Amino acid sequence: MKPIWIVDDDASIRWVLEKALARESLETRSFANAREAMTAFETDTPQVLVSDIRMPGESGIDLLQAVKERHPGLPVIIITAFSDLDSAVSSFQGGAFDYLAKPFDIDKAVSLIRRALEESLREASVEAPPAETPEILGHAPAMQEVFRAIGRLSQSNVTVLITGESGTGKELVARALHKHSPRAQQPFIALNTAAIPKDLLESELFGHERGAFTGAQAMRRGRFEQAEDGTLFLDEIGDMPFDLQTRLLRVLSDGHFYRVGGHQPVKANVRVIAATHQNLEQRVRDGLFREDLYHRLNVIRLRLPSLRERNEDIPVLTRHFLVQSAHQLGVEPKRMSEQAMRFLSGLELPGNVRQLENLCNWITVMAPGQTVEVKDLPRDLTQGSAPLTGSSVPNVVPLSDGIVSAGAQPMSSGGGVVLQTPAAQSPDGWIGLLELQAAGMLSAGQMDVMDLLGRQFESALIRTALKHTHGRKNDAAMRLGIGRNTITRKIVELGIDGAREE
Repeated sequence: MKPIWIVDDDASIRWVLEKALARESLETRSFANAREAMTAFETDTPQVLVSDIRMPGESGIDLLQAVKERHPGLPVIIITAFSDLDSAVSSFQGGAFDYLAKPFDIDKAVSLIRRALEESLREASVEAPPAETPEILGHAPAMQEVFRAIGRLSQSNVTVLITGESGTGKELVARALHKHSPRAQQPFIALNTAAIPKDLLESELFGHERGAFTGAQAMRRGRFEQAEDGTLFLDEIGDMPFDLQTRLLRVLSDGHFYRVGGHQPVKANVRVIAATHQNLEQRVRDGLFREDLYHRLNVIRLRLPSLRERNEDIPVLTRHFLVQSAHQLGVEPKRMSEQAMRFLSGLELPGNVRQLENLCNWITVMAPGQTVEVKDLPRDLTQGSAPLTGSSVPNVVPLSDGIVSAGAQPMSSGGGVVLQTPAAQSPDGWIGLLELQAAGMLSAGQMDVMDLLGRQFESALIRTALKHTHGRKNDAAMRLGIGRNTITRKIVELGIDGAREE
């Protein structure tokens, strides 16, 4: 078997991968830049190529494209520190086997390389998805799966059903699917079926002939005709009236429709992407949605995670929305303090990404200073909101790394700075705050209190230990008195960033 080639300008990344693969008895060969690897390709080839995306000189994408021209069956894994849709689709564009987002878990990296090895040994060529993107950001594993799905669907015209709560970005994903499809140069037409009165929705979808009803002074093309050769996005499909569902089913089945009042069939060459925040299976059981239409739409289902499932993305989304809002208003972007960002990351935002974007617009306009503190946030967030812990205790702010009083003030203590809180002055210290937190959650009827607070406690300990050891997992595990496997598992379970191998 040929060696695995590692191309990265970061010597520490090369060293970590070399050692990890050596433990698996896998031979490696390393290069500091793409040019060295391209030169080596003149006389040799690897079994798998692992390359960073951003390097001095030629990028990993340049290397990927050059390799795929001469060795289309070679699996290439792209490493990127930019965990967004652009990196995901750019990787898949040139035919990458997969991509690995930094910081990565070394065990997962080895597992991915092993899968690529199996693919290489079967001599199976990887299908190559495509090009451009809208702005969708996300480091969370759930969002990485969405990015991968967009990349893999990019050459397909298949019908897609997007599900997820309101505000999770369903239309944005639909536009991304269109932009990366063979229909990208054709129209993208969006229609919210819940926003159109029932009596007008049929005409809105299929158009009407002149004189079809009172007020129809001229023939009008509907959304299906406007989207010809392109994509029609039907948002909130679960709210479509039952009789119109029958007409939509006929279009999807037969590929043609009739305008309202018309007698000549109109051919429809349209890709349909539907979206809903509702449980369509339940609506089918309740007799509110046609089962045959459900199965016609549910060819590929893409579920978007709620923001509480990816709250580690809140900081990057917040910074993005603050810059975007400032640009629109022609002002300097506001900056969240570390405490404010932690507080925001601990909130449960039922409006998801849309609510976060609206909040950033509010901050840009209303926050008094350039650096935003917790006290500068809207009062309904700081006093009446429900953080992820579900606490309703007044004047206590739950943070991702622990629990501190909303009125905490810094004070010097020995060689550093600690937070002086009312509870910190009492004999109980942080235990008193924990008891307050638990009491509030129990009074509010919160379930799984032990699990919620336990996860927060473990996360706070591990994050703090990693900060003290500069991200070294083994050192952190030893300082905490737990095993290496335990801390590795906890880091994955709790979604903790910043850890690295020794």
